[in-house]
Amino acid sequence: MDNLTARGSQIAEPRRGAVTGFRNPVLPGFYPDPSVCRVDDEYFLVTSSFTYFPGVPIFRSTNLVDWTQIGNVLDRQSQLDLRRTEGGTSLGVYAPTLRHHNNRFWMITTSLTSDGLRNFFVTSEVPAGPWSEPTVVDILGIDPDIAWDADGACWVHCSLDAIFRYQIDEGTGAVLSGPERTWSGTGLQYPEAPHLFERDGTWYLLIAEGGTERGHAVSIARGPTPVGPWETCPHNPIISHRSTDNPIQNTGHADLVEATDGSWWMVLLGTRPRGMTPKYYVIGRETFLVPVEWVDGWPVVGGLTLEMEQAPPGAVRAVEEPVRDGFDAASLHPRWLSIRVPLDDKVSLHERPGWLTLHGGPELEHPEPVFVGRRQQHLRCRVRACVDPGNATEAGLTMWMDDHVHYDVAVVKGRVAVRARIGPLVQDVANVEAPSHDALVLVIHVGDDKSGQDPDIISLGFENSGGTFTELASLPGRYLSTEVAAGFTGRVIGMFAVGGTAAFDWFDYEPMP
Repeated sequence: MDNLTARGSQIAEPRRGAVTGFRNPVLPGFYPDPSVCRVDDEYFLVTSSFTYFPGVPIFRSTNLVDWTQIGNVLDRQSQLDLRRTEGGTSLGVYAPTLRHHNNRFWMITTSLTSDGLRNFFVTSEVPAGPWSEPTVVDILGIDPDIAWDADGACWVHCSLDAIFRYQIDEGTGAVLSGPERTWSGTGLQYPEAPHLFERDGTWYLLIAEGGTERGHAVSIARGPTPVGPWETCPHNPIISHRSTDNPIQNTGHADLVEATDGSWWMVLLGTRPRGMTPKYYVIGRETFLVPVEWVDGWPVVGGLTLEMEQAPPGAVRAVEEPVRDGFDAASLHPRWLSIRVPLDDKVSLHERPGWLTLHGGPELEHPEPVFVGRRQQHLRCRVRACVDPGNATEAGLTMWMDDHVHYDVAVVKGRVAVRARIGPLVQDVANVEAPSHDALVLVIHVGDDKSGQDPDIISLGFENSGGTFTELASLPGRYLSTEVAAGFTGRVIGMFAVGGTAAFDWFDYEPMP
């Protein structure tokens, strides 16, 4: 193996006693398909959101390590209609690309529903929004990328069993040329996630291939123009953790950015599988960061580990977010999600000040729950919420993978029940009388499986008035994993109400050591 290939595929371990630069992942939890750009001395990043609303979370950083969510790009139904995504969480918004051009931010993406797919872009002068209404780009494929050459030509690349290139009108979205099949990798399955960029007069086409599972990889080609001809990097893939024992797996779907000090960095997705073979990852595909050097005109990716020695300029150890949301603000934090549709009049922070009120609708034979959730971001955590069930048929907490796979603990007509749904199997695994008819603290605790068989163990129950936890059920975590539930998303922990109105006084999310 030559030196360049060895450098690109090595797994660097921190030196004993060394001070590590930062900890990966830089965006833990279900934040896949990252795309990044730099404007002056700030960085901005977006990720996929699939069937969750609002869509495409956007983050700001000054160092590529510490990210703050400043909003969501698609925050109204006129931009994003997900009602035709029934049955799972893996339809909806795929793989956005974020760029800054002509003093505007541009975000291009795909929305996939049962009616088909739609590619579109939105723009804004301010990254926190508001963003424009969508401009539709009539192309086939997913994972669209947008780039401009020195003459102002606007190029869009996307994936449809291969990588295809279009030239479009940036004002109207009209296709001016294409589709033309272009460089599509080394021959591995599912060439996708194209990103076109120019460096020092040379154009590069970066893609993912191998599928977003354990065989995931990143490859690159270069050429003199945005249309090639393309020279394949002799050391492809430039990163892949397939067939290694690295705790970070499924590495791929990358984007590159130059830092303020001239160093280069790659953001990419990866997973942290745990448990018995084939191992299971439960909180989704996450965003990782790794340094890049340029050698002979090719990017060489450093060793990607959980503890990184080298850090971007200004990076520090991330400070954990506040544990409690007391619902005292005028609006919900942008981290909060609903499923498919905006919450609109279904929730209120003003109806009962200091509480989050959920209107679960009328009591029907099969009522639709109202759901407000946030991503699980730590492998071990504890979630607590104080709920006043009001007149709701059910009100409580859920550990959610999708409509067909979730664990719930809820107050149900004066009783506390734990329910497990795994595909068509629905089972009440515990049902006891509620200790109080007033507000009750419900708990979901995610901890290690000491046997090593499962990725984790999920305990569900409630607290009595003295704060003592009463566990009603302890369930294996493997069923709430991507390997079992399938799809592209990770766990979301949410509050819900069904068949009436309930209110939540506070919600605690506590990372555990």
